[in-house]
Amino acid sequence: MDSLLETRRGKRQADFSRPAAGSGGSFVHQPGTLMVCLDVDGTIVNHDGHMSDAVKQAGRAVVADGHTVVIATGRSLQATLPIIETFGITHGYAVCSNGGVTLRIDARPPEEGGLEDGFEVIDQQVFDPAPALKALNERLSTARFAIETSAGHFIATERFEDLTFGLVPEPVSMKQMKRAEAVRLVVNSDDATAHEFARAVRDIGLQGVSYSVGWSAWIDITADGVTKAFSLETLRKKLGAPKEVTVACGDGRNDMEMLQWAHRGVAMGQAAPEVKEVADEVTGTVDEDGLVDVLYSILEAADSPAAGEAQP
Repeated sequence: MDSLLETRRGKRQADFSRPAAGSGGSFVHQPGTLMVCLDVDGTIVNHDGHMSDAVKQAGRAVVADGHTVVIATGRSLQATLPIIETFGITHGYAVCSNGGVTLRIDARPPEEGGLEDGFEVIDQQVFDPAPALKALNERLSTARFAIETSAGHFIATERFEDLTFGLVPEPVSMKQMKRAEAVRLVVNSDDATAHEFARAVRDIGLQGVSYSVGWSAWIDITADGVTKAFSLETLRKKLGAPKEVTVACGDGRNDMEMLQWAHRGVAMGQAAPEVKEVADEVTGTVDEDGLVDVLYSILEAADSPAAGEAQP
């Protein structure tokens, strides 16, 4: 795996201050552009939720350059919208809830053909959370549970807040949780390390769902077979983009399938060893603005005389 740290902004200083004016995204693939798929937490923002000015400017520059930038995140719809707005994506698509929800974005005024809220859900992958809740609650008795429902609400067994939710969950009973139609089930425990939590989840042997364990004692559960890569591949075909123009950058275990799926998969520097192993490249950490190097390389390739349909 190559290191982007070895090729930091050496030849020419790109104009990252360009506003994301003009196209602001795309609904179809344009020759000479890339489909750039970006994780949020640990990639675009740090684990305190802060986005640096350098990342903001680089992201807006790539959007302004005509590339299709797709935010691909474990966050809910409501927690993803501020990132879309900050990057200047006025029309296009986003993948939320680890592939459970796909958005179409069109921020034009409704009288000009835009959407009433600036976005609409075009795909949801739902599942019955009851079997997983039963198995997990029996094994992890002190864990907290939250569900993102198909109606876009959050419900939880106790007060359970996280910046990836975008909403304050409504406290409900476990019985009510089991009756919900889920897009994403989140499980968190303060009484176990990430390693202990992952081992317990593996021992349970969850059936009929997909799941990924986070960097802390945290697990995201989606419908069987649903990942960021699953929904991005659906979008790629919808956009008409060749596989060779796909780029992805992420840091979490929930990004592993996406990094393998992309023609160019880039892991953040702080990613776990197994995440780096499946990537083609490793960039700097989120605190080093590692994403800026990736976005800069895209702008540099687009400006080169040899730039064509398949960029690096």
